[in-house]
Amino acid sequence: MATVKDIAIAVGVSVATVSNVLNGKPNVGYIIRRKVLQAAKQLGYRPNRAAQAMRTGRTRAIGLVLPDLTNPFFPELAQAVENTARSLGLLVCLIDSQGRADGESDGFALLMQHAVDGIIWCPLGPRPPAALKKLDRPVVLIDRPGPGYAVVHSNYQMGGRLLAQYAQLMGHRRVGLLSGPENLESARQRREGFVNAAPDEIDIAWEVNVGFDGVLTPQAVDALEHRRNATLIVAGNDLIAISAIRWLSEHGVKVPDDVSITGFDNIRWTDVVTPRLTTIAQPVGAIGKKAVELMHGSMSGEKIPARHTIFDVGLIERDSVRRIGRR
Repeated sequence: MATVKDIAIAVGVSVATVSNVLNGKPNVGYIIRRKVLQAAKQLGYRPNRAAQAMRTGRTRAIGLVLPDLTNPFFPELAQAVENTARSLGLLVCLIDSQGRADGESDGFALLMQHAVDGIIWCPLGPRPPAALKKLDRPVVLIDRPGPGYAVVHSNYQMGGRLLAQYAQLMGHRRVGLLSGPENLESARQRREGFVNAAPDEIDIAWEVNVGFDGVLTPQAVDALEHRRNATLIVAGNDLIAISAIRWLSEHGVKVPDDVSITGFDNIRWTDVVTPRLTTIAQPVGAIGKKAVELMHGSMSGEKIPARHTIFDVGLIERDSVRRIGRR
């Protein structure tokens, strides 16, 4: 098995330089860093992480705390994070909060016990768990904005605007909203982007808030049953939209012939549900990659500013919206 000394000989640098590169320290130039990493890969070098942790006090493990792995969006996000982390030699410890505040708090406590070097966190709500206050490691928020942290997320207001523009293009003026949770900034921004895009062109016939888990409340079912002349239903995410399509189909209402529906996220189910769902696509891979890069930079000694990194989104047009009238 290759050693640090073998890599140093192959590249023509000191053992200390190789060690700095493999431990993610920033005091090595880009060219030398690349040569060391290439040599390590070619020689099949596998670091002894346990020994490194004993020596440096760093585990090169990061926590990933997600709200609910039954929502298909989050496994895709977890995969994006893990792919980038693995390429940087980082281990990801995944916590599923299962939609519960105590699950989130317990997850943070468990990650602290395992001495992770930092945590990438998608919050359940606006209040951080008590365990977070005791954490002396960097935290990067992902997908859901929040104050006081570095955050990586999509341009939700842009997504709302795109849906409003598309609604106008397809001739829809009376719209029902199955908005996401009121306590989540990401849900509020989606709604605001839509409502504020064309207030004189689009009439909001009704609005009900639904959890991002897609479980329809009695109020949501009542809104779907009566619809109040809404020709288009704009859902806060894809799970809500798919649940609405299923309920309408079970009650003899055809989508999009009788009413149109849009989603948000572009989870993989959107292309297999009938009808295929028109939605907003988030660049999940880029979001996960950037969050890990910020965390890795912090672990290497860089200071992460508490600012937002925001990625543009795009409209994916499929079969769930019918054109009405002429535009």
